[in-house]
Amino acid sequence: MKIAIVGAGITGLTAAYDLLDARHEVTLFEANQYAGGLAAGFQDESWEWSLDHYYHHLFRSDKDIIGLVEELGISRHLLWQRPITSVVYQEKIEPFDSPKAWITFPGFNLVDVARFGLVSAYLRFTSPWRRLEKDTADTWLRRWYGDKIYETTWRPMLIGKFGPYFQEANMAWMWARLKVRSPRLGYFEGGFQTFIDALLEAVRRRGGQVRLDSPVSLIDPNKDGALFLTVNEELIRFDHCLVTTGPALLHWMAPALPDDYLSQLVQLKSMGAVVLVLALKQQLMSESYWLNLPANSADKSRGEFPFLALVEHTNYMDSKHYGGDHIIYCGDYVTPNHDYLKMDKAQLEEIFTNALVKINPAFQATWIRKSWLFRTAYAQPVPAVNHSRNIPKIQTPITNLYFASMSQVYPWDRGTNFAVEIGRKAAKIILDNH
Repeated sequence: MKIAIVGAGITGLTAAYDLLDARHEVTLFEANQYAGGLAAGFQDESWEWSLDHYYHHLFRSDKDIIGLVEELGISRHLLWQRPITSVVYQEKIEPFDSPKAWITFPGFNLVDVARFGLVSAYLRFTSPWRRLEKDTADTWLRRWYGDKIYETTWRPMLIGKFGPYFQEANMAWMWARLKVRSPRLGYFEGGFQTFIDALLEAVRRRGGQVRLDSPVSLIDPNKDGALFLTVNEELIRFDHCLVTTGPALLHWMAPALPDDYLSQLVQLKSMGAVVLVLALKQQLMSESYWLNLPANSADKSRGEFPFLALVEHTNYMDSKHYGGDHIIYCGDYVTPNHDYLKMDKAQLEEIFTNALVKINPAFQATWIRKSWLFRTAYAQPVPAVNHSRNIPKIQTPITNLYFASMSQVYPWDRGTNFAVEIGRKAAKIILDNH
């Protein structure tokens, strides 16, 4: 078979890897000038390692990507460490990533600790997600954890993650997040770019073609089941096509899809992502790797902090790999039409860095050696109540056209592990239909 894959992110590369193993001809078309999607990295001239555009790590439960890492023969490059995750409580940074941290957390009394532990254990060690998707996370968490715990911990996270949709996201999504988490986190020597480079090399070694800077503008089905792709004004015929972009792009590329399927794509809500990366001359936080910031309103201009999470990457991986720089991510999820996706870099940097003095009163703008800004309009699907009914099938109504995205890994949350999983699932479906 002659197969096209639209998108050379982890999903597309994984699907190509498996399809090439079955000795089919595969061409990947990537609109960017690099492969890897949201997991790709960049490298400053003074660094030994590359750094991810958007912060990433693995959990011990991420069996699909760990299995692929083993197949690629790069397990020796996967490091496991136990960094500290914290929250801001009454203007102080408090660890919040273990039973011991919950017991000593100043916002909880013993009754709170017991309630938090029991409800969290229920979610962690059971699998009731089909019941949980009938409730919103906002309703379920408030009911079972109680107002105090919910307002202190879960509500700010939901607001940060889903903005104006925080009361729409269902509880199965939260269950999935708690189900897979592990205290030890995995990261690659050289960043996630190490994994992408190995996967890209394996695809090319098997005969796959990866065409960068090659956006697909139209997918047109033929009566004989073939598909014609328009790529940079070039018309190319394929037997099968797998699209691994966001739903909105598939809607735009394949207008020949039936109205009901197109309508299903349009109804899938999602959040974009904005990440400001700072190379600092000195450490910002003394211990914490990941700091969840408080949020009381989906309107960032009304909140204490203008973004969701502060990640000090070099409190996880040694700063020596980055020329002694202390690497900070200021990350936020925003609606696809949010101002953060349109502002110029200087304006957004001023808004974000002005908040850092609340984390460390000694912080000054002169600490910043260099900065980078990364943005994407599609990053986090918003799973509404009974979302399992709304997921588009991988095999679309157009013969030989397939779709695999983060909107279809539900009930699991987006991430590199599930990008591998759905890529392999899509490849199997294509092979089974041959």
